[in-house]
Amino acid sequence: MIRVKAVPGARRDQVAGLLGDRVKIRVAAPPEAGKANRAISTLLAQAIGVKARQVTLVSGSASPEKTFLVEGASVGQAARALRISPE
Repeated sequence: MIRVKAVPGARRDQVAGLLGDRVKIRVAAPPEAGKANRAISTLLAQAIGVKARQVTLVSGSASPEKTFLVEGASVGQAARALRISPE
């Protein structure tokens, strides 16, 4: 599980680091019709090295605070890829 602080409408897609207990992710996609959620999911998959279908939005579809489930990667692998400290 990865807790995310989403920032849609950014200049470019990027993992911006930690913000409290969440990973701050900026995406260029607008926050409409699920576009930003799909962009975040894709960015997480690419960063961690899993397929896009292995990243699922669990909660927060209409909120900037979201939780994603990543399958096929260990906590350590995800933490290293996102440059965060595993808990």
